[in-house]
Amino acid sequence: MDDDDYYFDESDGDYGGSSYSLEEDHGDDLNDLLVEEPVEKIWTTASVISAESLLAAQKEVLQNVMSLLLINEQQARSLLIHYRWNVQKVSDYFERKGKEPLFQEAGVVISDDRDLDMLGSSTAVITCNVCFEDVAVLDATKMDCGHFFCNDCWTQNFIIRIKDGERTIRCMDTKCNAICDDVIIRNLVSQKDPCLAERLERFLLESYVEDNDNVKWCPSNPHCGNAIQVDGNNVFEVECICGFQFCFNCSHEAHSPCSCQMWKLWVQKCGDEAGTTDWIMVNTKPCPKCNKLVEKNGGCNLHNLEIVATMMEVVREMDLWLCGGACGAHHTWNTITGHTCNGFTQEEEVSFLAVKQRLHRYLHYFDRYMTHADSLKKENALSEHIQRKISILENNNSAIKDYSWVLDGLRQLLRSRRVLKYTYPLAFYIFGDELFKDKMTPEEKEIKRHLFEDLQQQLETNVERLSMYVEKDFYDLNEKQVMELKLQVVNLNRVVNKFCGQMYKYIEDDLFEPMRHAAHRIAPYSSGGPKMLLQPSSSGNSGVKPNI
Repeated sequence: MDDDDYYFDESDGDYGGSSYSLEEDHGDDLNDLLVEEPVEKIWTTASVISAESLLAAQKEVLQNVMSLLLINEQQARSLLIHYRWNVQKVSDYFERKGKEPLFQEAGVVISDDRDLDMLGSSTAVITCNVCFEDVAVLDATKMDCGHFFCNDCWTQNFIIRIKDGERTIRCMDTKCNAICDDVIIRNLVSQKDPCLAERLERFLLESYVEDNDNVKWCPSNPHCGNAIQVDGNNVFEVECICGFQFCFNCSHEAHSPCSCQMWKLWVQKCGDEAGTTDWIMVNTKPCPKCNKLVEKNGGCNLHNLEIVATMMEVVREMDLWLCGGACGAHHTWNTITGHTCNGFTQEEEVSFLAVKQRLHRYLHYFDRYMTHADSLKKENALSEHIQRKISILENNNSAIKDYSWVLDGLRQLLRSRRVLKYTYPLAFYIFGDELFKDKMTPEEKEIKRHLFEDLQQQLETNVERLSMYVEKDFYDLNEKQVMELKLQVVNLNRVVNKFCGQMYKYIEDDLFEPMRHAAHRIAPYSSGGPKMLLQPSSSGNSGVKPNI
């Protein structure tokens, strides 16, 4: 196949070996190249909350609940922390069961009487039920729940709780579930430790993220300080204004079409040297005396062991590589003292071959995963170079004014490269036995694997071709050559986009859907990838619909 051919068969969605020459069609019928474009699903909305707009975002929600229930800010905050800052949940509960059960479950007590002058005099003395000291009424505090203790005991309790990272601090009475007023907490703690009072302020502010199912910190490293808020609970991916793309469901890097559970397992497998462990099992054997692992590095099966352990411990022992058993030091080419190991053990052979096969399978997927990860890294670095060259051409009054097709091609290349990268962990698990051992018959699994790999190969072929054209030095070409290159990039852009959409459709409809496995939902496909969110406004409302 020459450089101007790429695979695509639009007749019935079969990704077979038919080819199409870009030179046969020069743009007038580009819309006829592909069948209908993949539908881009928009499941939810998202917005960025910066460090500066976090307080405004929190205040807006607090005000809604304060107006709904006619309560103060502290009570509204305690209520919302308990109900995970879900205003709709608070509203529904209120409509179904009323105000009192709503407050009781959250530990919020509504009371207008906090005075401790029940004895008729502000100079009266009361006994604190924690330290059992007699203190003046003015040196004690009563919470909304009606319990009162001396200020010293309250303060020490608050300090301990804040240091433990608690945001909702409850009454010291062992049978009371009421939440203490954070205004009182701050006033008492600030007298002893102002820095700790400020920490509580930060805890209460960050509660809008930490205790909110619909808001998460951007997991960028170093942390950019932004949070992402969503309206909905479907799995999707987003790009923070700092440029970091991540999965909102698991807070890891964007990894579709690999599910969150698969990605977590894959990261663990790659990180905990599981593959290395299998390699050791295949290529090493334990010394029969010290149990240190030995790698055979020569042809002779008899070893005078010199094993360097983790703590540089050296052990010498004669053993036989064939079976790993100890033997005498005296041997000839015909006999080995004290040993016979030519007997075949079926169980050992089966175990050895199984481990070797698992290692080979893991390395197959890992190698291809890393290949695309490396390509993605290099192609990401290409973006700045291309933009710089386009700026130079525009400043030089080039005859060609529009180079947006290059950037479009690069964006599609990066998006499809990510898709390819994550299809290998997906294939490793979905066609293996770790997660879906009994979900498909061996025959069904084999058929689906071949269909998946065929689609994957078609996508891979066209992605590599798109990469080749995008990387060409278009700024050194004449006008005719640039237009020819543009045609190649535009066509391949659309073809690659189509294959990505079909890949996602096959994964969702033919691999995940029949198994009805809730743990393996994935973000829907979008040619642009996770949508970069807009800069937050001063009010904290910068919602956009992620193009996901």
